Amino acid sequence: MRSIVILLLACCILAAAPTLALADGANGQPKNLEANEILNRYFAAKAHQNGLRGASMDVDIDASVPKLKKQGRLRALRKISELGKITYKVLGFQGDNTVKNEVIARYLEAEQKGGQEGKYEINKENYKFKYKGEHTLSTGKIIYIFFLTPRHKEVGLFKGELWLDAQSYLPVMEKGRFVKNPSIFFKRVEFVRDYKIEDGTAVPQHMDSTITTRIVGKVNLSIDYSNFSPDHTGPGSERISGAANSFALIAK
Repeated sequence: MRSIVILLLACCILAAAPTLALADGANGQPKNLEANEILNRYFAAKAHQNGLRGASMDVDIDASVPKLKKQGRLRALRKISELGKITYKVLGFQGDNTVKNEVIARYLEAEQKGGQEGKYEINKENYKFKYKGEHTLSTGKIIYIFFLTPRHKEVGLFKGELWLDAQSYLPVMEKGRFVKNPSIFFKRVEFVRDYKIEDGTAVPQHMDSTITTRIVGKVNLSIDYSNFSPDHTGPGSERISGAANSFALIAK
């Protein structure tokens, strides 16, 4: 009788083993998570991250207009207020003034406008989400990919993809096309924005954008973000006080 009981227990353990093996995937991540559960973890991670509001960072913007064979490079301090308002303080510019005034200035103005209106938020009120599956990058990092479709046509909303880190559920990349152009100067804006996870925050790292304009044709824009400071007390804080008046420097 005892041997029969032991045999039955052994069978139960063997039967449960495959289920337990499937419970966790690489890096301890659950396999076959439902799309809604992944999204809920993404929203929760965003809500609990240290945040970009109140943060500052340096930006280096390279812009070129192939049709005119002109280019320019602008360095600025980018500040996000506690309310989400984006401001820039120009630290230097090299290149053609047409590129500065007709391309870079218009782009920064459009971003500031969109940030003030709060239309960049990726949530269920603004977007429909379609889960495309799990993918392993060449670095070994596992990501979840969602296709985004805006629920309405507003400045700052885009149609494209959202890539989430499978460990932190924070974004590592966003790419797509804006469904409403932020400026009448722009006809079409496409972008790819990369993030790095730093101390529990998804920090912008690099962005490439191709803009089709109404006046000078195609414009290539490349932005590098550096020296991220989560609040006004970090590196570069001595430069933030002049940010409110920064945009006048671009337009000159």
